Amino acid sequence: MDKIDLLILRTLALAPLHGYGIGQRIEQTSGGVLRITLGALYPALNRLERTGLVKGSWALSDSNRRARYYALTPTGRRRLSSGQKAWERSVAAMIRVLRAEAK
Repeated sequence: MDKIDLLILRTLALAPLHGYGIGQRIEQTSGGVLRITLGALYPALNRLERTGLVKGSWALSDSNRRARYYALTPTGRRRLSSGQKAWERSVAAMIRVLRAEAK
């Protein structure tokens, strides 16, 4: 699973959000380390919606503007679980390699 997709799914597991809010939440949660451009975010959201992992619907934002809000589907929740486990295994393996000492 693509890392952007995983970050989006994890963010939507907390609460439905509009696209800009998703990007803001990821940046905020990562302490400013991860920033997803809108040019990468919206194609990912469209792909996730096409594949049934998220569902989008139109509503008014806090600023009273029409915005598309995205929510995690049950299929998306299952994919998040398996994707998160796979990424955690990969990261743990990378850390082992990076910390390995010469023999």
